[in-house]
Amino acid sequence: MTTEDRLSTGIGGLDAILDGGLLKRQNVIVRGPPGAGKTIFGLHFLAAGDDEDSLYINLGEPTEYVKRTAEHFGLNSETLRFLELSPDETRFTEDGTYSLFSSAEAEQPSLVSEVRETVEELQPDRVLIDPITEFRFLTTDDHQFRTQILGLLDFLKSTGATVLMTSQAADDLSDTDLQFLTDAVINLERTSELWTVEITKFRGPTSQRGPHAYEITESGVDVWPRLEVPKTQIDFPQETVSSGVPELDQLLDGGLDRGTVTFFSGPTGAGKTTTSMQFIQEAAGRGTQSIIFSFEESRRTLLQRAEALNMPIAEMIEQDVLDIVEVQPREYTVNELTNKVQKGVEEDGVEVVLIDGAQGFKQSLRGHGEKPTTNLIEIGRYLRQMGVTTIVTNEVHDITGQFRATEEQMSNLADNIVFIRHVESRGRLEKVIGVLKMRTSDFERTLRRLEFTEYGISVGDPLENLQGVLTGTPEWADPESTGETDG
Repeated sequence: MTTEDRLSTGIGGLDAILDGGLLKRQNVIVRGPPGAGKTIFGLHFLAAGDDEDSLYINLGEPTEYVKRTAEHFGLNSETLRFLELSPDETRFTEDGTYSLFSSAEAEQPSLVSEVRETVEELQPDRVLIDPITEFRFLTTDDHQFRTQILGLLDFLKSTGATVLMTSQAADDLSDTDLQFLTDAVINLERTSELWTVEITKFRGPTSQRGPHAYEITESGVDVWPRLEVPKTQIDFPQETVSSGVPELDQLLDGGLDRGTVTFFSGPTGAGKTTTSMQFIQEAAGRGTQSIIFSFEESRRTLLQRAEALNMPIAEMIEQDVLDIVEVQPREYTVNELTNKVQKGVEEDGVEVVLIDGAQGFKQSLRGHGEKPTTNLIEIGRYLRQMGVTTIVTNEVHDITGQFRATEEQMSNLADNIVFIRHVESRGRLEKVIGVLKMRTSDFERTLRRLEFTEYGISVGDPLENLQGVLTGTPEWADPESTGETDG
């Protein structure tokens, strides 16, 4: 199916879900509760037809109110033709009831002459009926309602129009019959802290599964499609991302393989973020597009830390090879965040990603629905399939004691696990770093001392006499030979 067979909805994210937009000459219903933005969805649809004739049949709000709404969201309504059928004194019958349809039998449905005349005169490419459910109150029974609506839709389709209708979904007013009569159903719902949109019916090529998040902003409706993880991994060159620190690379058999997910795990203050940033610095320094999503620290704090360790992170940001995205608690929906990740990879060419703070990740999501761990795993799987080298920092709560690889039970996502631990030596805390797992390559099975200085990261020689780190009781096997005391 080609793009010529599609009509844009005027909402980029919704078009993506629909694989390019609505099929021409379809009858589509947008249904949802009050305040869901159904009219705004419809106005987007009409405004997207720049070179087309568009007709707004309004049975609810007066035309001037609709025009002000469109203007508020920056949507052009000047080229729209309005057919106002909302109740006014001219549309009431002698007995005080509001009538739109003729009194003909239901088997021979007829719209009022002005509807037919307007459509035949304009021959619109796009039609919005807002709301279609108002017709229910203008017929004597459900059978007549269905017959009249079917006649209306058949008439509009015969003119070549693509029709969008809004439906007020409510517990006491079912619109199931309308859904049966249409080619596609766009369902709007409120769940916990966000609005979601889902295509529950679509006669045509399969649309993306939902639900997808959306919000109403100053510029109208923004739809954030759910992340689709590719079924197969893309082709990419077999490369290794170096840390730029020879001793650290030796631990990792040369570095991190491209297209893998690495967890840097350790307690607070162990140096997970700083060590991870070393890989980001090295990649960006070689011209590889990189990005940091910071869930627990501010952009300013990260830059200050980098400066203290002589890491030229700020310069790399100025050179547009590195970006830092500071994510505030409850700032994004899952879909918004995954769209940022997807844009970075597919549009900006990002090849190295640091997700700083697995714990902060789950606190930053609004209305995630599923477990945050599941969302993070989905992002990691997507990045792996796209050949992106991904680093995740993961805090374990125990500073000393029982060893844990990851706090959030995400070990299955991790191709590599690097752990940093505190050990006691000569009455003071020191840091050691080691590798627990590397799925695609060999690695050094020793521990090394880790230090952070004004000149950067320093990794020492293998600590062959240190044991018990994984059992939670680190100690020196031969204190005299190392010059260390029991730790």
